[in-house]
Amino acid sequence: MDTQAHLVEKKIPEHFDPYRLSPEHIQDPPQGLGNIMRRIGPGLVLSASIVGSGELIATTTLGAKVGYVMLWLIIFSCLIKAVVQAVLGRYVILTGETTLVAFSRMPGPRLMVHWFSWAWVAATFMVLFALTGMYIGISQVMYSLVPAIPVAGWVAIFFVLTMVLLLRGAYGRIEKLAVMKVSIFTMLTLLSALLLLNMPQYFSWAQIAEGLRFDVPDAGLAVAIAVFGITGVASGELCIYPYWCIEKGYARFTGPREDSEAWRQRAAGWIRVMHVDVIVSMIVYTIATIAFYLLGAGVLHGMGLVPSGKDMIGVLSRIYTETLGGWSLWLFYLGAIVTLYGTIFAVTAGNSRMFADVVQLAGSYQKDDYARRTRWRDVFIVLMNVFAIAFFFLLGQAPVSMVTWAGMGQAALLPVVAFGTVYLAHRHLPKEMAVPGWMMALLWFAAIIITVFVVPALYLELSKMF
Repeated sequence: MDTQAHLVEKKIPEHFDPYRLSPEHIQDPPQGLGNIMRRIGPGLVLSASIVGSGELIATTTLGAKVGYVMLWLIIFSCLIKAVVQAVLGRYVILTGETTLVAFSRMPGPRLMVHWFSWAWVAATFMVLFALTGMYIGISQVMYSLVPAIPVAGWVAIFFVLTMVLLLRGAYGRIEKLAVMKVSIFTMLTLLSALLLLNMPQYFSWAQIAEGLRFDVPDAGLAVAIAVFGITGVASGELCIYPYWCIEKGYARFTGPREDSEAWRQRAAGWIRVMHVDVIVSMIVYTIATIAFYLLGAGVLHGMGLVPSGKDMIGVLSRIYTETLGGWSLWLFYLGAIVTLYGTIFAVTAGNSRMFADVVQLAGSYQKDDYARRTRWRDVFIVLMNVFAIAFFFLLGQAPVSMVTWAGMGQAALLPVVAFGTVYLAHRHLPKEMAVPGWMMALLWFAAIIITVFVVPALYLELSKMF
């Protein structure tokens, strides 16, 4: 087989079922870093939802509240979950199973669907609050630019735009928009953070050293839990990643499992591509998240400002205007629009696919009925955004609180996803393609650390609320 002929991905028609594995779809994996880089993408789609409300709102707000003291948590949150993402990616390439199908293999009760599917639904319902927060944030920006249209009017406009872009939208369109979104605001924010290093009134290396001491101030505990849950790869994004790997083609190109050296070599090659995808996305969202936190800790905390309510966008804009100058307010507005709307786009696209999978697992359609899958996906695209806008009218403009609630929901699901991945790696991967020992050790470490951090912190915070 001519390997070079398979280095360029074939154009896939919209009606094509990317979830079906068959021998005619097999492709040899690319060789060489340059060719591999041209085949990454799922991690960048994931980054479009990662570099969004969690970073712009929750991470910056944590920095504004507590200063540099929790820098260690930001770095830790980004790095610790990548190994879970990589093992889930390996699983889907080797089996072709979606996340909800895979986790349905775990022991436990079923009520129409496996208990994990219900846990995911509950956590994702909390994500709708974050979706509301993003609608509010982007509409506040547009209201600042065009006050003739009220915030509620802008919410309606962005709802319509989301329907136009996502209904009947295939993976290729989502990937292109995701890459554009991640590139624009990440570069702008990174520039601001680099300029911050030359502003002694907001930054010092002694403060950075303080931020690496593993302190957790009580005043920032709720936001810290939310940040841990929502920054880096959140539990929902870990669950969505295998769907993007499937739609990109990694499992399809590997082909149905067979006992042959050719299949094992293809699988190893596409796993290598997926690992590069995970590493690139981890670098992107880690740098972006650290930049947001430093700007919040340096500029906003130094000025005694904390984003909240209707003043959120005005306060957040200071991270640009105080570092780049007053002229950069327009850059902030552009970046905020791209970041917040890009996250609405990516979060809706990913979760709607998982909701459609829940319906399939409940027996409403056959797993190979892609037309029904896409119809259910479109139904949930509408429903998710209708609920998010309903929360806007019912709860008012409190985007920071909404993103925090969503982050806590994501944090609660993290230990389940982490240990569920451990279970799948031990029990359901082909033995000849098992997770390497060093990676399995890291996976166990990540699952234990995530649980040790999340469970007591959530308990303490919930005990205060009730």
